[in-house]
Amino acid sequence: MDLGGWLRRLGLEQYEATFRENEISEKVLPNLTAEDLKDLGVGLVGHRRMLLDGIPALRAPASDKAANDSAERRQVTVMFSDLVGSTALSTRMDPDQGKSEAARDLLAPVYGWFTEGFDTVDLKEAKALLNELQD
Repeated sequence: MDLGGWLRRLGLEQYEATFRENEISEKVLPNLTAEDLKDLGVGLVGHRRMLLDGIPALRAPASDKAANDSAERRQVTVMFSDLVGSTALSTRMDPDQGKSEAARDLLAPVYGWFTEGFDTVDLKEAKALLNELQD
């Protein structure tokens, strides 16, 4: 298990050194209590809660994690498709140069998040729209 990666995903990477210094491993982590976290120096209640809430996800079987990853990817794809569609409609119905630039500025970074799936319809449409907005 990548303890540092888990803490970064929670936005709590500042505790990585403390966890390592105290030999908090994947075997110890599931048994941590709020008191243990206080002893480790996790002073903020919100941080303790985030850590305690994040622990069960580590225990989920790999198939559950894969299903969650797949569901998250689908959700991002749906949101991206909505963004592409609304951007396309707004720029094609009112081709004002400022709106085209704003649409490009909104769409380009989101398109840049993707590292795979460039052969899907949504990403092909997004790329075509970005090319169109470039002109």
